[in-house]
Amino acid sequence: MMAKTKTDMREAVMSAARATVQAHGYNALSFRELAKEVGIKSASVHYHFPTKGALGAALARRYTEDGAAYLTELLATSENATWCMDRYTEIFRSALANDNRMCLCGIMSAELDDLPTEVRTEVDKFAAMNVGWLSKVLSRAKPSASDQDLQEHAMAIFAAIEGAQLVARGCQDIGIYDRTIRAYRATDLFP
Repeated sequence: MMAKTKTDMREAVMSAARATVQAHGYNALSFRELAKEVGIKSASVHYHFPTKGALGAALARRYTEDGAAYLTELLATSENATWCMDRYTEIFRSALANDNRMCLCGIMSAELDDLPTEVRTEVDKFAAMNVGWLSKVLSRAKPSASDQDLQEHAMAIFAAIEGAQLVARGCQDIGIYDRTIRAYRATDLFP
């Protein structure tokens, strides 16, 4: 059996931390608990992430980067705004389907007052990335809309989907999310 590399250990810590935050929030992160889960010493977690803030920022940054890559791929795959929105809403649904978890940056946003500056900065980047992507999708459905109208509409969609996920999670009922998304579409909130 090969020994795990430093990169493997860092990734294991990131994976365990992501699951913790998505299930319990940023404030639930504990280096001691992460070390126990990964099977290393707490000092080893500190080797990779000197502070909880550094770990939280790395999580949010990775989440944003991975999300941006996937969303870029969606735009390249289809010109159809409705198809893109269906794939987008599936992202948030899949978190709920995975042990009733939340969007990582969405749950961190709920704890904004407790987040170190470096984590808040990364969470803000996630929101901006989503709004930017949604604006591009909306521009396909409404090519004559102004940039400001597209941005405001995109923010409304992002807030609505994050909110639908939060309510469904709180009620422990993914059906609430599904019905809410159908209602958003029926009222033309999104294509």
